[in-house]
Amino acid sequence: MHSIYERIESLIKRQGLTKKAFCEQLNISTGNMGDWKRGKSTPGTHKLIEIAAFFNVSLDWLILGKRSVDTVKESGEDYFFGQIRQLNCQTDELLQKEKEFIKEYIEFTEYRKRKADDGNSN
Repeated sequence: MHSIYERIESLIKRQGLTKKAFCEQLNISTGNMGDWKRGKSTPGTHKLIEIAAFFNVSLDWLILGKRSVDTVKESGEDYFFGQIRQLNCQTDELLQKEKEFIKEYIEFTEYRKRKADDGNSN
């Protein structure tokens, strides 16, 4: 499976849902699904997070197909290393749009971790 859409489609089938039922449950228009299928667009950050949570899969797998479907991991370590956050060689095969999304996801994960740490210190 090479695209986000193909991974979403496989999850829908695995769950025994119809595409229509999936769209209704996650408030996705069938037109958007069609655009994803044709490669005209991809789900936004918030929708990808919802889809990953709905199917209990990692964003790593959903976005890039880099992990097993059953792996849940929230870390950017596979895509960045060291304090300088230098991109590793995996990014040669990614589009600029995908690199930006990964950076945005890592920032979101770091934000969530800070919020959780702040909540634990009170």
